[in-house]
Amino acid sequence: MNKRVVAFIVGVVAVLAVTVLGNLARSGATPSTNSSNQATSSTKKVATGKSLIVYFSRTKGVYGGDVKVGHTAQIAQDIQKYTGADMYEIVPKVDYSSNYEQVTKQAQTEIDENARPAIKNPLPDVSKYDTIYIGSPIWWGQYPMIMFTFFDKENLNGKTIIPFTTHAGSGLANTVETLKQTYPKATVLEGLAVRGTDSSKAAPKVNAWLARLGVQRAK
Repeated sequence: MNKRVVAFIVGVVAVLAVTVLGNLARSGATPSTNSSNQATSSTKKVATGKSLIVYFSRTKGVYGGDVKVGHTAQIAQDIQKYTGADMYEIVPKVDYSSNYEQVTKQAQTEIDENARPAIKNPLPDVSKYDTIYIGSPIWWGQYPMIMFTFFDKENLNGKTIIPFTTHAGSGLANTVETLKQTYPKATVLEGLAVRGTDSSKAAPKVNAWLARLGVQRAK
């Protein structure tokens, strides 16, 4: 074959290769590892094994008025009915006020002071659990500080963590980021946020969320 023809063909192939790679880079298709990781993360299933539901909830001094069953406790119960998981309630050693305005002021003070309110009941042995559901109301756009008392004392690295919150408009707030920072070696799955005033009728939403995560319904 004529050397000029060969050189021409090589040049055309090189131009085509550069063009194709440039288009891929502009479309974001080049980092295929990132796309794969995102797909894996979004379809990640709940770890098999024993599960524990940890939650903090209150019945007095809550947004919307006192209730018989705390908003977060109601969601925890719905999860328990679906999963059959064990339950642990975080109970403060010194209870909060029964007045909503006073609770909000105390919550802000605890945040400002980076406080760690004491927990009354003995902490659970988390070593025997693979999946931990973490439930809490949202106070001032974040976890109540008593949740950090629990986080400081319990090592959940290596486990699957599933957050759920009740709120008055904040959704999950920064809870997912907080859990990832606190337990960098844990797997934090999609969380669920329920308006506190909707908690008593949230079972269908809870069930759909758990099914989406791949959680097997208890028999």
